[in-house]
Amino acid sequence: MEKSTSVFNRRNFIKAGTVLTAGLTAAPLISKAEKIIEKDDEVGINIIGPRKGFSPHIGSLASMMDWMRMVVLSSVKNMTVAQLDYLQDANSNTIGAMLLHLAATETYYQLHTFEGKKWGSWDENIKKRWDIPMGLGDVGRKTIKGNNLDYYLNILQETRTKTIEEFKKRDDNWLMAVDKTWPWGPTNNYCKWFHVCEHESNHNGQIKWIKSRLPGAKAGND
Repeated sequence: MEKSTSVFNRRNFIKAGTVLTAGLTAAPLISKAEKIIEKDDEVGINIIGPRKGFSPHIGSLASMMDWMRMVVLSSVKNMTVAQLDYLQDANSNTIGAMLLHLAATETYYQLHTFEGKKWGSWDENIKKRWDIPMGLGDVGRKTIKGNNLDYYLNILQETRTKTIEEFKKRDDNWLMAVDKTWPWGPTNNYCKWFHVCEHESNHNGQIKWIKSRLPGAKAGND
């Protein structure tokens, strides 16, 4: 009789999305999706949608962010300090710097959306730690180097853990709340955090491009 709320929400979410995209031909797809959900209540990385412990849309966003993070981590797996510090040319960023940049971006969106701070109004300790990786450029090329992979992965995990903890405290009303003062125009928290996700996708492309040009790299399909 009792089914978990997360399963119910995921089923309804998938039903609604499938009907909207597939119309009257959706019935077989809905049935298949329901069976997948019921079979695997502990949802894996490749199932995008609501997650246990989150409101439906926040869970879906978290699942997208988890998937994108997995891709980034796969791109940098087993990289050495020399590879993380490699500069393609005088205008490039290193892979290590871009990893720290991802953590800086997520930190600033945390401060803005979770703590309600106006963008850029961080205290000096925050700016001292994060402004350089956020801005990159010449100062980033000079200072972000000499760190092993675990250094970057630990910081990325630290920032992501905080994001997930804060997501669990909020609901879809918060996610849909619109900021009419945002520079892009009226923007909700969903869009802001989706930007954090697609931002990782953007830099993952750069990371893979640089990776394919590392000394001794083999030609690939990236």
